Amino acid sequence: MKSACAQQVQSLSSGKEPLPEPCAACALRVLSVCDAIDDCDLDRLAAITSVQDIARHQIFVTEGDPADHLFNVTDGTVKVYKLLPDGRQQITGFLFPGDFLGLSFLERYGCSAEAVTRARCCRFPRKQFAALLTDFPGIERRLLGIASNELATAQDQMVLLGRKTARERVSTFLLMLSRRAARSGGTADPVILPMTRTDIADYLGLTVETVSRTFTQLKKDGFIELREAGVVHLSNLPALEDLSEGF
Repeated sequence: MKSACAQQVQSLSSGKEPLPEPCAACALRVLSVCDAIDDCDLDRLAAITSVQDIARHQIFVTEGDPADHLFNVTDGTVKVYKLLPDGRQQITGFLFPGDFLGLSFLERYGCSAEAVTRARCCRFPRKQFAALLTDFPGIERRLLGIASNELATAQDQMVLLGRKTARERVSTFLLMLSRRAARSGGTADPVILPMTRTDIADYLGLTVETVSRTFTQLKKDGFIELREAGVVHLSNLPALEDLSEGF
């Protein structure tokens, strides 16, 4: 005999009852924390979810503000950064569809978030989202995985900024975006760069001039091909991988 949940899933898939908004047409659920909830329970998550459309260059999370919401990026590209005392910014990461934002035990946001392109997020009130963890332990396990990945990324960033040359940093950055796209079911090559050279420089700890010069050098050496704006073909992937590892 089928469980009530299984019967409801069958009913939903047969078209008798649509999935609750905003989850009904979400193609990114498999990449996000929402995948830890069965179809028959999505109404619980949908009840606390609001969809936020974010204009390009709009700051929607400000460092130091009360951390009242969590976000799941569903469209566009977002940069996460910290402001230094002299006004400079250090970008700590770029978020893409399926990525989660706001995972912290702190009462205030530790970083700011700004849309690089037009973006869209699902927004969850922190307290109400935390209440779901009791009933859906799968979400907590997924969040733990996200936290572990963020720690590994932070460690890689320390190595990137502390030990690698400009050519190694840019090569590592291109490979990171390529692998990220492949994991999400996208195209690994060519690499799409929605962010500006300034953003790349702020992420890699370089000047804009150094970033531009390094791209030109990699093109001249036959490692990459610069196509239309924001599109980079990895024309010699093995050499690029060796360069990123310092060989």
